[in-house]
Amino acid sequence: MSDNIKKCWYKEMAVYQIWPRSFCDGNGDGIGDLKGVLSKLDYIKSLGVDAIWFSPLYVSPFKDHGYDIADYKSISPDFGTLEEFKTVLDEAHKRNLKVIMDLVINHTSDQHKWFLESKKGKDNPYHDYYFWRKGRNGGKLPPNNWKSNFAGPAWTYDENLDEWYLHLFAVEQPDLNMDNPKVREEVKDIMKFWLDMGVDGFREDVITYISKEEGLPNGFPLPVAAGMEHYMDGPNLHAYLKEFKDDVLSKYDCMTVGEAPMMTPEKALKHIEEGPEQTLNMMFHFQHMEADCLFVSWVKTPFNLKKLKSVYTNWQNKLYGKAWNALYIENHDQPRVINRYGSLKYRVESAKMLATMYICQSGTPFIYQGQEIGMTNICLPSIELYDDVSTKNIYKLFRSLGFSDKQTMERAMYASRDNARTPVQWNSSKNAGFTTADKPWFHINPNYTEINVEAAEKDPDSILNYYRKLLKFRKENEIVIYGQYKEHYHGRKDLFVYSRHYKDQRMLVVCSFSDKNMSFKAPEGFDLRDAEIALCNYGNPKNVDNGCILKPYETRVYLFK
Repeated sequence: MSDNIKKCWYKEMAVYQIWPRSFCDGNGDGIGDLKGVLSKLDYIKSLGVDAIWFSPLYVSPFKDHGYDIADYKSISPDFGTLEEFKTVLDEAHKRNLKVIMDLVINHTSDQHKWFLESKKGKDNPYHDYYFWRKGRNGGKLPPNNWKSNFAGPAWTYDENLDEWYLHLFAVEQPDLNMDNPKVREEVKDIMKFWLDMGVDGFREDVITYISKEEGLPNGFPLPVAAGMEHYMDGPNLHAYLKEFKDDVLSKYDCMTVGEAPMMTPEKALKHIEEGPEQTLNMMFHFQHMEADCLFVSWVKTPFNLKKLKSVYTNWQNKLYGKAWNALYIENHDQPRVINRYGSLKYRVESAKMLATMYICQSGTPFIYQGQEIGMTNICLPSIELYDDVSTKNIYKLFRSLGFSDKQTMERAMYASRDNARTPVQWNSSKNAGFTTADKPWFHINPNYTEINVEAAEKDPDSILNYYRKLLKFRKENEIVIYGQYKEHYHGRKDLFVYSRHYKDQRMLVVCSFSDKNMSFKAPEGFDLRDAEIALCNYGNPKNVDNGCILKPYETRVYLFK
């Protein structure tokens, strides 16, 4: 099967995600911006990535940090100007870096002109751009029992209209009514605007939520996201995505990756299987981020490697030869992975192992800012110190359920999205070199004096330099990109071993998830004497009797001749 796999540029690239507010401040106002990005393009290129994905840069009131968009065709003054964006785009392209924009079309800001118009009256042409509905019980109760994904109600009442509007996320993020053909035309117009400018594709935010079941029926009564079964893979989703592809995306050499909560490989294939019905190139799912929790990191459970391996193996096997995986272990919505799946004691070793574990699988790897230097959770101890709207809402929910402040804060320190949103640690100077302002927009992790880019650049054995070696290895060996995956030793609770097979080549990836030494024997059919150790996170690795003694969080990649 591997001989027939379709080759494509988006499969061969690696992507660096920038959450602009915390990346680099270029004008000294305490907020990351496009000038800061421009100053770091050579650094980004040096990692060995091929594309940048920008979290939203658009005009926004920032109630959910840019995921509440007030103008889809302008850059927020916090980040710069449209001209500055065009400069970054041009300079990125000069360095052979593609640029991917965030496309947020499930909802807008409540400050978007469409929504402001929709509130003016039921006969306003924009009223049907959103889900305005009469309430139940004489209008006093919301139209149904749906709850927000951020905890709290999914409906807000407007006194002037005597109607309620739907928002699956924050109150300030009203959902667009994609069933209205005019809304779909607006979306196509937005896509064309950026693609015509030269942008190379889109990461599409909660794209699988854009089609709601007709009549908006009551959902299963959950404390968070009640009603999800009526919109998480809605009745017209495929048709709307196909319309966007046929009318716009197919006319450009671009790529799309859709964010899809509660997604499975079987459901994903409806949208990403290669062929005439394909609507997206890749899909971000969340299942592999549930190895230490029940669905969300706030409901913590002990880390379970077998659960993690089962998810990866399922996606690798179900998609191979049919569709393409999107690989990530960190982003702006997830706490730092070292705190979750790695070890603070063995921070450097576990960071390198986790990088190897996911980047050597089949799929396009995405790397989140700061991940490449092993940034960790900030673990802020008081809810007043947090900025994220979902953290504050979930904190209120847990307190209302009877959890104490201490119990709830323990969860927040582990699970909050703000853990990933602290400024990037560039050096050991004041404010981690992120800004020249007296005060940055958000707290900087105090460990910046030790964990920073400048220190990592000077250390040949740093996490940063390991990422460079790993991405170079991937680029130089087609087996890492296109090889077929096979898991070994599934029953092991402390060891993740898989092989890749491509044409007449074989590769073996070994990852220890233990803080103790352990013996490892090569799987049946693999003779380590016929292999070179292409990558390892410890110096001078040696084999012993077709195996080895693995050190804590050791990883090895064997390439067979």
